Amino acid sequence: MYTETLSTSFTGMSFPQASELCFTKLKLLLLAIEIKGEEGADSKISINPRSAKIHANTQGFFIAQSADEVKRAWYYCKACHEDIKDETLIKKCKCKNYDHHPPPTFTPPELPKKVHVRGEIARERGEDTSLINRNHRSAAPTTLLSPSANQLVNTTTTRQVNKVKPNVNRAPPDTPTSRSSGGNQNSNGVSLPAGLADDQSKDFDFEKTEMKYDSTGMFHWSPARNLEDCILDRNQAAMTVLNGHVVVCLFADPDSPLIGLRNLVMPLRASNFHYHELKHVVIVGSVDYIRREWKMLQNLPKISVLNGSPLSRADLRAVNVNLCDMCCILSAKVPSNDDPTLADKEAILASLNIKAMTFDDTIGVLSAGVTNGSSAAPPPPGAPPAPVLLQRRGSVYGANVPMITELVNDSNVQFLDQDDDDDPDTELYLTQPFACGTAFAVSVLDSLMSTTYFNQNALTLIRSLITGGATPELELILAEGAGLRGGYSTPESLANRDRCRVGQISLYDGPLAQFGEAGKYGDLFVAALSTYGMLCIGLYRFRDTSSSCDASSKRYVITNPPDDFSLLPTDQVFVLMQFDPGVEYRSSRRAAAGAGKDDAS
Repeated sequence: MYTETLSTSFTGMSFPQASELCFTKLKLLLLAIEIKGEEGADSKISINPRSAKIHANTQGFFIAQSADEVKRAWYYCKACHEDIKDETLIKKCKCKNYDHHPPPTFTPPELPKKVHVRGEIARERGEDTSLINRNHRSAAPTTLLSPSANQLVNTTTTRQVNKVKPNVNRAPPDTPTSRSSGGNQNSNGVSLPAGLADDQSKDFDFEKTEMKYDSTGMFHWSPARNLEDCILDRNQAAMTVLNGHVVVCLFADPDSPLIGLRNLVMPLRASNFHYHELKHVVIVGSVDYIRREWKMLQNLPKISVLNGSPLSRADLRAVNVNLCDMCCILSAKVPSNDDPTLADKEAILASLNIKAMTFDDTIGVLSAGVTNGSSAAPPPPGAPPAPVLLQRRGSVYGANVPMITELVNDSNVQFLDQDDDDDPDTELYLTQPFACGTAFAVSVLDSLMSTTYFNQNALTLIRSLITGGATPELELILAEGAGLRGGYSTPESLANRDRCRVGQISLYDGPLAQFGEAGKYGDLFVAALSTYGMLCIGLYRFRDTSSSCDASSKRYVITNPPDDFSLLPTDQVFVLMQFDPGVEYRSSRRAAAGAGKDDAS
């Protein structure tokens, strides 16, 4: 990740125009820009802002191979370089249109600026209303915790998936959606804890509550709950219809050092998700340890705890690990200094144990929310692709359960995949578990440290992608140990919801499916950006693209492919998508409720 000042040729462009020019002409991926505040106000870093204009001396944030490549954004001159086809020929020119002010020089790192990280609020009232009225969708947006490779980042991200075509030669790719996590009573009339109340049935009451976000408007908030109200026993968990949730397998002794579970759950509660999109989090581990962390978790909604062991297959079946959208394996135990290989023994054993399990595929029914048997019409220009309501198909084999395992020792990655024949001395980032997103090592953070030293603003951008957003007010509250505090919704706090998030789009079906049939990545990039305001940042591809019945269902990440990169129908695309205000969702719910009342009368 690099930063560079944009040349004067970009002045006056909108961000989508500048990003498209950088990708097609300069072969650079422009993610964000720094927008200076008015009248001495703090500047802020805006990720994929809707229609922000580029001003003189605007700082851009790029993903590129080297700093020399990023210099093209500084040297680019429309008068001299517009007709150049080879991006390597874009050098400093001497024409009068080139602005010769010196580039910014390196300064020692300082304390992070107080910046707001959120999407630009550029919706004019009239335009917003007409846009939403043209884009009525009764289906709730789909979300998924993505098992992407090089980041625990993507435990905070979501996947938006369109209807998936069946593939008889392999298990279909994960197609999770927003589902309720169970009601106050299940079909057998068994009472369930408050933490598992039906998300959809609570939606109206939730909309009426005044304090549903924290005081900064960055995260969902709920009144503090007692841990005992959120504890499940094995029978309760088994009778609860858990589907599309997040399972956290936690190894910890009652006196283990705290690892900060709030930092894992908070990004999943970012306010740029709607309440019905939030994934239920089920923690499997020692209640005595979780009780010490509960003060930091008690104000985050949709959390349940199963007092059990991540190595117990009965506990794993009780929480429907085969139907989860992600299983995250963590350890709070202090590793022994005697043998570093044993530092990750519990996490590795839990991972191999799940992979060795088999499940009855009794729930796996794909049900599309399309009526009359006809496919839905594509959304109008400017509106994001309408997702289709699907129920995730259960994994028959534990090896297909989306999983990410935390490792203390990099070399232990060789024990995670039994079908991986890599050399044990292979670098972590070249191993199959890391590329497929099933392993995360603490050493990955070292590269972030060096990046931050040379570019302090890069940390702000990375943090906003990982944590779902940050504000100076929230930093101060958390630093003083006050925890999340509820706040009343004000125009200022609600405006903080309007920020980009990472999502996934399928090329199986939908408005972008045309690019899955022998399309090129460059054409997909331009169409997604100009039509839907989505900034493509990479692909998620099957490791085995053959149609053999033995083909693996594992995927790996390709970050920022070249524009002539060929696409496949089975590919999924990582995108930075705009915040959807969701008016059409609430209006459709109210319309349905009104229709129900009329029928009753």
